[in-house]
Amino acid sequence: MPRIAEIRRQTLETQIDLQLNLDGTGQAHFQTGVPFLEHMLDQVARHGLLDLRIEATGDLHIDDHHLVEDIGITLGQGLSQALGDKRGIRRYGHAYVPLDEALSRVVVDLSGRPGLCFQVDFTRARIGTFDVDLFQEFFQGFVNHGGLTLHVDNLRGRNAHHQAETLFKAFGRALRMALEPDPRMAGLTPSTKGTL
Repeated sequence: MPRIAEIRRQTLETQIDLQLNLDGTGQAHFQTGVPFLEHMLDQVARHGLLDLRIEATGDLHIDDHHLVEDIGITLGQGLSQALGDKRGIRRYGHAYVPLDEALSRVVVDLSGRPGLCFQVDFTRARIGTFDVDLFQEFFQGFVNHGGLTLHVDNLRGRNAHHQAETLFKAFGRALRMALEPDPRMAGLTPSTKGTL
């Protein structure tokens, strides 16, 4: 079965259309009005080998918060829909990614239980015009609606852009590992409970 999803989310604050293919080639298209988030999501698609298309509008005249959080929510919904019953997947994934002086680690468990541990001390509050506090909001929305446990750690770094980029590259790589079919688990659910 193809592992794809199409999600439309509409609220009084945002309107988001998302298309996701978990078995893609890293193709991405974004139209959100938040360029730095698009740059980060491009890393996820490329390193996760996900095909990802997001077209979104929102109340950016207030700030980026609602749109960034809702894109995380929608991406989580898409992941959940595309994964289905999760039979035959590896379930767990992890990645370390360096970029010059920065190093980040992301660990994921497609457990069905939402949980986020976000340990990132950015060296400045903004990257260009982007408020770095919104990264935690993005990941919180993602795990809540994707049903997974995610540990996001920046281990070192001086340049906030490098810190962010290593986080999102590692996120893509860890997701890719967890989503991979495990030939020894074919048809089986990777849990002693029999369900995820």
